[in-house]
Amino acid sequence: MMNNANEISKQTKLFGFIGENAGVSRLSAIINKMFKEHGDDAMMIPMNIREDDFYFTLSNMKKSQLSGAVISNEYVSSVVEILDEASSLVKRSGMCDIVFKEGEKLRGDLFGMRVLLEHLKDLRASKIALIGTTSQAKAFSFLACGFEVSYFSANLEELMQFCEEVEIKDGDLNRLAKGLNSDLSGFDAVLDFSNMSSLESVEILPHFNFDMKNNKEYSPLKSRAHELGAEYTSYDDMIEKFAQKAYKTIKG
Repeated sequence: MMNNANEISKQTKLFGFIGENAGVSRLSAIINKMFKEHGDDAMMIPMNIREDDFYFTLSNMKKSQLSGAVISNEYVSSVVEILDEASSLVKRSGMCDIVFKEGEKLRGDLFGMRVLLEHLKDLRASKIALIGTTSQAKAFSFLACGFEVSYFSANLEELMQFCEEVEIKDGDLNRLAKGLNSDLSGFDAVLDFSNMSSLESVEILPHFNFDMKNNKEYSPLKSRAHELGAEYTSYDDMIEKFAQKAYKTIKG
């Protein structure tokens, strides 16, 4: 058990939280509180890592004292190429948000998208507008059993390719682009997993609007939701739930 001074011993399991602005996130503090409450000899260390240093940092984790790391939103796609082993969902989606060191190998898994799905179920949101064709969009689609999902992208050709990759047949595909005004009020929730810089073509949003961006990242959905007077939820707004799931995954 860790002592009251939170000192690290040779036996203490160390985990990182890796992100460009990891130090300002509450995730590490919340998980460390859980470690302490449960008497775990473990600690999570926030690690501010720039994009240029990310590959080097993860590669060297194999020989470090870290037992694993949670990966912040901006790096969930970049980490996949560094992994030695990965869960089937990580392989299929191309997204990974938690890494474990096993010997000198790195194994990747995914926990955050499950948190979002559970939260949507708690809200009784079933009709979803999913914007984007990124790895996060793929991960959600693979897990979205029980949801009625309509798919949106600026590029219909990319959207059709996306549907092939995630094995969606006869999907509701929609173009979302400047000059094509869109009313999304008929959905229970909008999820923006795109790389779009603006959502100005969206004229009406539903009550619930989500992306997985932290408060330091620019969010076009947040900007548009504020303009239209709709509710917006970021990763940081759900940080307690993400921390609880990360803790359970680490203890797993």
